[in-house]
Amino acid sequence: MRYVDLSHTIHDGMITYKGLPAPIICDFYSRDESIRFYDGDTSFQIGQVTMVGNTGTYMDCPFHRFKDGKDFSELFLSDMADLDGIRISVPHFESLSIEKEHLSGLDVRGKAVLLHTGWDQFWRQDQYFENHPFLSKTAAEYLRSQQVKVVGIDSHNMDDTRGKTRPAHTILLEAGILVVEHLCQLHLVPANGFYFTAVPPRIKGTGSFPVRAFAKF
Repeated sequence: MRYVDLSHTIHDGMITYKGLPAPIICDFYSRDESIRFYDGDTSFQIGQVTMVGNTGTYMDCPFHRFKDGKDFSELFLSDMADLDGIRISVPHFESLSIEKEHLSGLDVRGKAVLLHTGWDQFWRQDQYFENHPFLSKTAAEYLRSQQVKVVGIDSHNMDDTRGKTRPAHTILLEAGILVVEHLCQLHLVPANGFYFTAVPPRIKGTGSFPVRAFAKF
């Protein structure tokens, strides 16, 4: 069994989404500070992390868009783990808009659909935030009709952020379809015949949170 990590590393000061604060990762107790609590040379590091939910590779659940939608405490592991996956490649230099035509004819029903655009090559560059690949409204409607489980993308946002509407998020999350953004290394995943997992903590009252996303095959 081979595993491919599809998550970006989260580190102190990293900007995932312009306008949102970077994570602060530091010691709550350093090893030198903690040694006073123990005998001999025993010491521990206890870390402290302050961050918004939209940090690194993260998942959006229905509560992110809808106040009555399910949050992460209400999801089942079967919604997020060992999902039958399909990778659909739409290179960003061919089309920024992922359309229904890119998906039609493929067996996506009930699967985790991973949209491979190659945009992750610009991660942590200014270009990453501008004119990025996105899922069109009609494509989102098609995926809803196919009752997919998860839609992931290796881009800045599932929607076109040049406008103020968010049809892909609205359509998918209203249907209970989970969204994973800022994936990476999708070129290492086969087109099909793999399982996808992306699981956040069982946390209540928030709609977005980082995940460790990976494929196995």
